Amino acid sequence: MKQLDVFKWPVTIYYEDTDVGGLVYHANYLKFFERARTEYLRTIGLHQQQLFSQNISFVVRNVNIDFLRGAKLDDQLMVHTVLQNPKGASIEFHHELVNSSNEVLCKALVKVACIDPTKMKPRALPEQLKLEIN
Repeated sequence: MKQLDVFKWPVTIYYEDTDVGGLVYHANYLKFFERARTEYLRTIGLHQQQLFSQNISFVVRNVNIDFLRGAKLDDQLMVHTVLQNPKGASIEFHHELVNSSNEVLCKALVKVACIDPTKMKPRALPEQLKLEIN
């Protein structure tokens, strides 16, 4: 399989995503990025339920997030995701939330570890994911 250079996933900002000031509540950016990672994996044929049945799970190990501009109610945005730095049992996802003018509102580097959830121990990344990156 060929690596997807930038995976794009749309986000609409709903009332439930905002705080009393009308801006997206800070924790919700992480939800947008989580959904983009899940949809990326689905696009390359890695479905969470199938992985879980094979004792493969992903957990967030580290997040570095930078809030640059506030997103607001009814904004139509896009999460751009790029995979980088694959290691034996971990990989990094670089996310950017951008508006229709291609301005970056928020960006995050999320390090994800692959584990065996029955043992809570690291395990190698799935081959299909490695093939996407190489």
